[in-house]
Amino acid sequence: MPLSPVTAPSPTILIIGASRGLGHAMAAEFVTKGWHVIGTVRGGARTLLHDLADENEGRVEIETLDINEPGEIAALRTRLSGRVLDMLFVNAGTTTHEEHVHIGEVSTEEFVRVMVTNALSPMRAIEALQDLVPADGLIGAMSSGQGSVANNVKGLREVYRGSKAALNMFMRSFAAREAGSPRAMALMAPGWIRTELGGASAPLSVGDSIPNLVNVLLAKRERPGLEYLDYLGRTVPW
Repeated sequence: MPLSPVTAPSPTILIIGASRGLGHAMAAEFVTKGWHVIGTVRGGARTLLHDLADENEGRVEIETLDINEPGEIAALRTRLSGRVLDMLFVNAGTTTHEEHVHIGEVSTEEFVRVMVTNALSPMRAIEALQDLVPADGLIGAMSSGQGSVANNVKGLREVYRGSKAALNMFMRSFAAREAGSPRAMALMAPGWIRTELGGASAPLSVGDSIPNLVNVLLAKRERPGLEYLDYLGRTVPW
């Protein structure tokens, strides 16, 4: 009797912030490409990620995480001990409620909320989980084209822009510390997309962006070091 072929295990991605919007769309796209997905949600409410898990039995795991709670990041790291993450991608983020307010007039509470959620907390998660990603894996985070200092010619959304620019800088610092590593790293600008955060007037649909963005991430695994890329694989100026 001929031996059955040995099936290689599916690669695994952890997507932090996968309950809805871009994170959920990324999870669905990776599942279609044969990946095993671990996605995080906040709280105990049912989400679109739960529906995806039901539709793809054994292919999607759900973890609970509030990225702004360091203790929950540490607990997630403990639960994932011994796992190998071929890709770690932090999608969690927020927008500002004071979009047209100049930076000098933004409330301290709003500034802290956006900066912690978009810059500090993603880096805390990356620092805590990066040792689960092997040398041939990828660590990424969802940035924005609005995080580009060079491209800022209109102003507006100043706290949001600043938070994404801060995330970019912190990832560059992380990459500098990892300069001798062959591991790939990516900051992704998904474009302005019609989501709850992006609003109804955005020019792109999720379907316009996310399948392309996932393909860019998959290709990026072959190139070590950090790059700041858009959803079509074009370099975004820092």
